[in-house]
Amino acid sequence: MINVLVVDDSSLMRRIVSEMLNSTSNIRVVGTARDGMDAVEKTKKLRPDVVTMDVEMPKMDGLTALCCIMAKTPVPVVMLTAMGKIEADLAVKSFEYGAVDFVSKPSKTISLDIEEVKNELINKVRAASTVNVEKLVFKVVERRLIEKLLIPPKTDKKVLIIGASTGGPQALSEIIPKLHRTFPLAVLIVQHLPVGFTKSFSERLSWQGSIALKEAEDGDVIRPGQAFVAPSGYHIVVKNGRIELNKNPKVNGVRPSIDVVMKSAAEAYNDKIIGVLLSGMGKDGAEGMRAIKERGGSTIAQDALTSAIFGMPKAAIDMGVVDSVAPLPDIVDEIVRML
Repeated sequence: MINVLVVDDSSLMRRIVSEMLNSTSNIRVVGTARDGMDAVEKTKKLRPDVVTMDVEMPKMDGLTALCCIMAKTPVPVVMLTAMGKIEADLAVKSFEYGAVDFVSKPSKTISLDIEEVKNELINKVRAASTVNVEKLVFKVVERRLIEKLLIPPKTDKKVLIIGASTGGPQALSEIIPKLHRTFPLAVLIVQHLPVGFTKSFSERLSWQGSIALKEAEDGDVIRPGQAFVAPSGYHIVVKNGRIELNKNPKVNGVRPSIDVVMKSAAEAYNDKIIGVLLSGMGKDGAEGMRAIKERGGSTIAQDALTSAIFGMPKAAIDMGVVDSVAPLPDIVDEIVRML
């Protein structure tokens, strides 16, 4: 008998999926969960043979729950997803984090292809039950921080601002995968790149982690768990809880400028900011870090040993506006500590 835990935030979908699986003789639904946090707890308690996991859910999404399960109590997981672009992208990305397969969920209760979906689901659950999870290869970078981010810390902080230049893409590739979709702050990223490159850079960075991440657009709402990359050629400023883009003159010879977004965020959020300055040439970001410190916010700079170029972090450190100097692998730990 294959024991299955069904996870979905919709009570109707939990019932439909459960009925599909229970309709066959060798599969039994032993429990259901309404969100990712519930799924993590019930996987630990019930020890199912297979978990079917919805992708988009409140409190904790399916991708983050998958990471938690594979870090704590590994079990074969089949992702269930609607076929919107975001959901499909996340379902494909789930393979990197240990999912063994995914199935398109039925779009409605009465559907011409519902029998086909049912057969696919049953077959994939049966196949998943034979998988040896010890032989799966998946990203484990989250394990060190998984317990800290399992329940987002209660914090009055609103925004994390990360500034980077030369050496920044590699540094961001270390940081972003550790920020889950449960991360309690909005994230604003300024990476100095030539015009036309930030969209593809944002898409690649988005694929590396589970936090929602996109190239910023004028009018985007700044909200927890969403990361934005400033587009090349535009300054990014914070106003009334939204992003505004402009083509004002370059600052420190660059546009976007880290100083511009940090200063505008400091005016908007006062002490509710964490500023991070990564590898880069020059001094962009130092005055921004000063503005954050003057408003009572917190600041972190990448250390000399792990910076490709120690110019920007050093400028802020020399000004005395950095609370913590940390090697790249420890920066997310410092962010969590400051929360």
